[in-house]
Amino acid sequence: MIPWEKIDTARIPGTDDELRLKRRGKEFSIMLGSNELMNSRLSGSEEALATLAAKRIEKVASPQMLIGGLGMGFTLRAALAVLGSKAQIVVAELVPAVVAWARGPMAEIFGDSLNDPRVTIREADVAEIIRSHQSKFDAILLDVDNGPEGLTRKGNDALYSATGLNAARTALRPGGVLAVWSSGPNPAFAKRLRSAGFDVSEINIRATGKGRGVRHIIWMAAKR
Repeated sequence: MIPWEKIDTARIPGTDDELRLKRRGKEFSIMLGSNELMNSRLSGSEEALATLAAKRIEKVASPQMLIGGLGMGFTLRAALAVLGSKAQIVVAELVPAVVAWARGPMAEIFGDSLNDPRVTIREADVAEIIRSHQSKFDAILLDVDNGPEGLTRKGNDALYSATGLNAARTALRPGGVLAVWSSGPNPAFAKRLRSAGFDVSEINIRATGKGRGVRHIIWMAAKR
């Protein structure tokens, strides 16, 4: 068995917590303490986040998509694969080192996705981007802090609060969709989505996308 090698660490803005990037052969892992936040071998549910959202807006001629969280780029690459040439995708990543890892040690995983002319990378809090726009996006995809039950940053809780969901609804165009990834179910969050004026579907997706692995949750919330 090839041992894990620590490649780099990065402080999460606004916290004393540290992310660790590890590599074992061609496999990568991003850790927070003893929790594995993502692994390059487990991409199914993150990819589904993009493909399910893109399906909801497939009739939009020039779709505008906001992705909260770059991670290992699974959601971004899946979105690029299914959206047309007129799409524009903004990816908000709070931790600058994660973007540097994407262009550095994990460059082979990311391929040409970061240089795609449809893509803009913002080293910023996705909540700030949401709050600063009205009727801008056809889809907002959130894969931030393990979902509504966050691990990494207390400030992320505001994204999933009633105020945060109202801001997301305001930032969406008519008929737009808010897609949210979570490591597990959260009935209280689903209730908040409905109270914020969304029609909500809750979808169970395996981590590998191939009928194996733990189950993750994706909420597809359509703006009424």
